[in-house]
Amino acid sequence: MDDLTVLRTRSLPGVLEKEIEKAILGGELVPGGRVNENALAGHYGVSRGPLREALRTLQAAGLVVSVPNRGYFVRRVDPAEATQIYDVRAALFGLAGETLARRASEDLVAQLRARLDAMDEAARARDFEAYYPLNLAFHDYIVEAAGNPVLAAHYRDLVKRLNLFRARSLVQGGGLAVSNAEHRAMVEAVARRDPAAARETFANHVARARERLLSAESSAASASST
Repeated sequence: MDDLTVLRTRSLPGVLEKEIEKAILGGELVPGGRVNENALAGHYGVSRGPLREALRTLQAAGLVVSVPNRGYFVRRVDPAEATQIYDVRAALFGLAGETLARRASEDLVAQLRARLDAMDEAARARDFEAYYPLNLAFHDYIVEAAGNPVLAAHYRDLVKRLNLFRARSLVQGGGLAVSNAEHRAMVEAVARRDPAAARETFANHVARARERLLSAESSAASASST
């Protein structure tokens, strides 16, 4: 593992935390699944002490839970919790949009539009595998460009937790194109330097994403019960 070669400048638990987080968010460790400490220790060539320290940090971040006498498990996020997370995320993203509209430069607007064009290409091809990382990067670029590190940190934590409740709702009913149309409305509000419109369009985008996701989850649950 390449990251473990830089331990002179980074702590071992910190490196392990990032690697395990990557495995969780990438779907290698699935929600509800047990985190096999022995297997991970063997895989990374480390003792269980720093591994457990990393897991405690991930527990504090809401990505794993500790069950007495059973060990650590990847957290499950149910629809009720996902709705609550989305509500907070919408408020934060609305604030990011308002802030961005107040400080947007021509270069920033051009960068946003270039990212939209790349997502439009993936949407036309109905290519979720291409669209999804572009979508994540687009949102992350926005919260970074808003220039509020506290907002960005909280927003990113919420996104990580929502990945535990991830469904491919965007691919249903032309959802990729719909999502990117909402993105364009957001960017145009920023380009007009209209803070109120930016707050509204950014927050509404997250609210609509929530409805798409919960609708997809409901449909999947109904299909599995028939």
